[in-house]
Amino acid sequence: MNISPADSRVGPSEDPAGAIDGRAARWQTHREERRRDLIKAARKAVHALGSDASMEDIAGAAGTSKSVFYRYFGDKAGLQQAMGEVVLGQMQRRMKEAAQSAQTPREGLFAMVSAYLQMAESSPNVYAFITRLTPGEASAQDAIAASGALGNFFEQVTEMIATPMRQYLGEDKEALIEYWPTAAIGLVRNAGEMWLGSPASDTKPNQATMAANITDWLCLGIAPMLATTT
Repeated sequence: MNISPADSRVGPSEDPAGAIDGRAARWQTHREERRRDLIKAARKAVHALGSDASMEDIAGAAGTSKSVFYRYFGDKAGLQQAMGEVVLGQMQRRMKEAAQSAQTPREGLFAMVSAYLQMAESSPNVYAFITRLTPGEASAQDAIAASGALGNFFEQVTEMIATPMRQYLGEDKEALIEYWPTAAIGLVRNAGEMWLGSPASDTKPNQATMAANITDWLCLGIAPMLATTT
């Protein structure tokens, strides 16, 4: 039987290049799934073991070897960065959802501060791990914390604060809108991390009270408190 040139062409399913591309795509999907599983396992391990957990500790709790974690993340800083992207992404979405239901900029601030403190308090060990905090030193951090996932997170939150301010105050207050959100982020983060790291006591505010305090400091400063003591 004669075969015409049209009949002799290789079909899509028989194309060697297509088969290679398909295998590569499946392998990439497998790697991404495995990476997500490792991040989830590492998060559980750090939550249980503490922010100082070593790669060996984390791998043991995850039921695998530390060479697997090194293969997927390079080193501990890479794991912290990857976990930070996941955790901070979830935190950012929670803060955004909370702010969207607010009726005023002040309510929006309170909602975002509350969501931030709630998620940080839900696992202080994980929060410390992804921000490279040294226990007892709320401001201590290294280069990985000052950039990457953490830096992007605070940039996004700064914009989340600036957007409603711009709509509420108008463009003629651009200097305030440009500088104040960045200063606000510093206050929220430093006060929040100090609160998170302080031991429980009768004088330590609960989460709701701390969120209200920070919101008041942002909107009113400490002038009202000073006025009552003079």
